[in-house]
Amino acid sequence: MSGRARLALYAAAATLMTSCALLPLVSPATWIFQAAFLLAVQTGVGALARRVPLARPLTVAAQALVTLVLLTLVFARHQALAGVVPGPEAFQHFAELFRAGADDVGRYSIPAPLSDGIRLMVVGGVLVIGLAVDAFSVTYRSAAPAGLPLLALYAVAAGLSGGGAAWLWFLLAAAGYLMLLLAEGRDRLSQWGRVFGGAARAPGPSPASGAVAPVRTGRRIGAVALGVALFVPLALPSLDGGLLDSTGRGIGNGPGVGGGFSSVNTLVALQDSLNADEDRTVMTYRTNAADTQSLYLRIGSMDDFDGTRWKSTERPTVAVPATFPAPVGLSGEVKRATVRTRIEATDGYAQNWLPMPYPASEVDISGNWRYEPVGRTLIGDHGQNTSGVRYEVSSLMVEPTAQQLAGAPEPPPAMKREYTKVPRSLPAVVARTAREVTEGSANHYEQAVKLQDYFAVSGDFRYDTDVHVGTGSAAIASFLKKKEGFCVHFSFAMASMARTLGIPARVAVGFTPGTPQADGWTTVGLRDAHAWPELYFEGVGWTRFEPTPSRGSAPSYTQTNTPGTAESAAPKPTFSASAEPSAEPSASESCSAQLRKLAACPGQSSAVIGPQDDDWPWSRILGLTLAGLLVLGVPLLPMLWRMRVRAVRLGGHGRTEADVAAYTLGVWSEVTDTAWDHGIAPEGSQTPRKAAERIAGLGSLDPEAEAAVHRLATAVEQVLYAPRPRPVAGLADEARRVERSFRASASRPARLRALLLPRSAVRVMWRVSAVRTTLGTRLSARRRALFHRPSNQNG
Repeated sequence: MSGRARLALYAAAATLMTSCALLPLVSPATWIFQAAFLLAVQTGVGALARRVPLARPLTVAAQALVTLVLLTLVFARHQALAGVVPGPEAFQHFAELFRAGADDVGRYSIPAPLSDGIRLMVVGGVLVIGLAVDAFSVTYRSAAPAGLPLLALYAVAAGLSGGGAAWLWFLLAAAGYLMLLLAEGRDRLSQWGRVFGGAARAPGPSPASGAVAPVRTGRRIGAVALGVALFVPLALPSLDGGLLDSTGRGIGNGPGVGGGFSSVNTLVALQDSLNADEDRTVMTYRTNAADTQSLYLRIGSMDDFDGTRWKSTERPTVAVPATFPAPVGLSGEVKRATVRTRIEATDGYAQNWLPMPYPASEVDISGNWRYEPVGRTLIGDHGQNTSGVRYEVSSLMVEPTAQQLAGAPEPPPAMKREYTKVPRSLPAVVARTAREVTEGSANHYEQAVKLQDYFAVSGDFRYDTDVHVGTGSAAIASFLKKKEGFCVHFSFAMASMARTLGIPARVAVGFTPGTPQADGWTTVGLRDAHAWPELYFEGVGWTRFEPTPSRGSAPSYTQTNTPGTAESAAPKPTFSASAEPSAEPSASESCSAQLRKLAACPGQSSAVIGPQDDDWPWSRILGLTLAGLLVLGVPLLPMLWRMRVRAVRLGGHGRTEADVAAYTLGVWSEVTDTAWDHGIAPEGSQTPRKAAERIAGLGSLDPEAEAAVHRLATAVEQVLYAPRPRPVAGLADEARRVERSFRASASRPARLRALLLPRSAVRVMWRVSAVRTTLGTRLSARRRALFHRPSNQNG
């Protein structure tokens, strides 16, 4: 193994060892294997580029290009052309993933779940650091500055994590950097031959000093890096919440549920709240609604059931808009009114998600909050939580009739595809029970009401907060068998059963309306924590159901099984109630372009992520095509350039005495370049005859090709030394005969390399460098002439 190849392996190992400091931050840690594989590919591309050889900037560019293609293949293949060529859609997807990952970093506690956004950040960060380390230490042969990107990677990990294993990650990172320095020093010393330590040091610079100096510089940088890594984290301010705080314990206690409601965490958090020894008040509110029994304070929703847990889908957030867009799926024919609610959270209630009546249309609140458009929720940012906050919410009191729900058309295919998914591990008894309970139903509304009545009334289910039925999809089957549980079990079971019937469903988490007080305020305590299913009906939107017996209140539109009742007896607000269509802005007026991209606008399902009909202008198609040609064409440029040069050199010119010299020398250059492409580098100090002997000997040419090389050398000598060189016929055929002999004697890998990565293509860089030098010289001469001109005109 060559010295550079060994150094490249040490550079990759140093990057990977330093990356281990990120392991405690994310769970599971399987991302390290993906990062290691992609880093190995990146390192291999660099080694191949240096073997060609390519110029240093081109080597780094080739590695960066391959890294981009790899990241596209892993994270954005559905948005890329042919799955690997990144275009505008792929870069937009990268930006969305990065924003989502940045939000997750500030939202989750350690260890954070391995979401796509966080995985892009850690894997992409490792590859960027690896590229910088490889460029410094291998491509530019200076391993000492490579400690700076390694320090940046370690400092990020050390600043976020902690615990008893921090010393292990520090030792791994330090050992990787020291190994890289020693490997680089060994490689430099090997270029000078054997170094005798006992020899007297001669005055002035010595060969050994040139090798030792980088190691000494690396030691200094290493000392600074170790000092910074040790003492800087101690000086960092203490941050609360998100990834910097691991004390979150869920609803009503701690900084929240960590951005996603898992089945395990939600079950435990709600059960702890409902079984609390003291019903501690978490918030109070005052509203202008005449009846608060339908005013559930919703925190968020869970819409992804993977067989083990219900959780909220990872989605990007935006700045809180002044007015929220109209709810998805709500038509103007449904009666609604606006109510205003003032909410005050207690100091002891610290939650990342803001409780609000659903669907909220406007929130007046101070602090660092972000808006998630699909779930219509507000999430604390940079450690922001609900402790002691006061805010006002404008929300809609939606009053659909049973007839409207019964006559609702089928939901959009994308909505149905996303919100009716059930895992394969879901026991068959769940779907079978759903069909038995809803037998004879004429529509999805009747099915939903029968499911609610089955759990709340006719199914002999018992509400018990002390029950233990396990978690995951098997827990639903156990709950259906034992028929006892609390709100989590009822809502999870009804949502899962609704999905098996083709009804889009999700689970909401929050608080029931609480207890009204004599002073007009309503108190909400820990035991008011609740979960309930939300089912989607086109024209009405997400609709609340209440399957839990003795908890909350059944919506008025579910209190009859007979579609066609005139009007529901929904609670009426004290003002502005109207049966007329709402004056809310239309989807096009109230929904910004950013929200449309997030699929959070009325009539737009969150599952609709692909391009729309008018999203593919010709400029984008042209851009994608050019990008694809660029990515595919760049690796072929050396071969195309070589083919062009060969065609020019062996063309039909050179038949007259005027251009015989240029033609003959061009054919000879083609032969020497052909030999160079097959591993025989040219030596400019040799005569044509000596060069021909060297090519014939090292190239293992057949007798005809060997004779052709010598004839070409004779023609070159005639051009160089004869007073009047004459044209020689057949020079191009002689050159092609030599090329065929090289191909016949070379191995298949050697032939492919000579074709795709010809060594002689480096002449392009030489020519560019010469042109740049010439231009620089001319510009310097003009600048000097310009500056000296005034002094020459005095007198």
